[in-house]
Amino acid sequence: MTENRETSLGLQDNTEVLQRISARLGERFAGIFAAETVERYVFESYTALARTAKITTYLPATTEHFASDRLNALAKSKGAVASEAPEVLFVCVQNAGRSQMAAALLTVEAKGRIHVRSAGSLPAAELDPAVVTVMSEMGLDLSRNYPKPLTDDVVRASDVVITMGCGDSCPIYPGKRYEDWELPDPADQPLETVREIRDQIQDRVKTLVDSLTKETTHS
Repeated sequence: MTENRETSLGLQDNTEVLQRISARLGERFAGIFAAETVERYVFESYTALARTAKITTYLPATTEHFASDRLNALAKSKGAVASEAPEVLFVCVQNAGRSQMAAALLTVEAKGRIHVRSAGSLPAAELDPAVVTVMSEMGLDLSRNYPKPLTDDVVRASDVVITMGCGDSCPIYPGKRYEDWELPDPADQPLETVREIRDQIQDRVKTLVDSLTKETTHS
């Protein structure tokens, strides 16, 4: 009964929870954003995630994480916070396979030297189970990751935007490096094929790290 009630909770039911999240993030971003801006981002983030969330029990936690990351991106793009690490954004359609694998692999390869995000133009409800399986084979746990919608603020904050089969859905801004990685979609593929896609992504990620760390060294 409780689970059914949680599943049916809407924005109105969660207003108090979202206001507590807004208050916490308001303290974190004090002096950078007005409380009203923080609250708007929290409520917008909740609404965006709730459209596709399969299990709403985790929505408050994912909302806080997603809103915080968007606010960080907005602060960076406005020059309100300094960040010397290059910012990379991986975009695919569902943010359930290729972009999630790429983000996880780049995070490991970069060892803190690159800030990594991923998003989807039409996010799925959850990650592809085969993707979670093949990444766990490498010791990378993606079970708590969740598909995130593509938002303008994270694109603006990125130095490099890498698309994977999402067409023209990603907005183009001058001064950014754009790459399109042509890779098969792992959805509904056997594990062996998903492993091959993972390994292709890992090779590209290593090349990307080399190029970005050289750029940082010479800048």
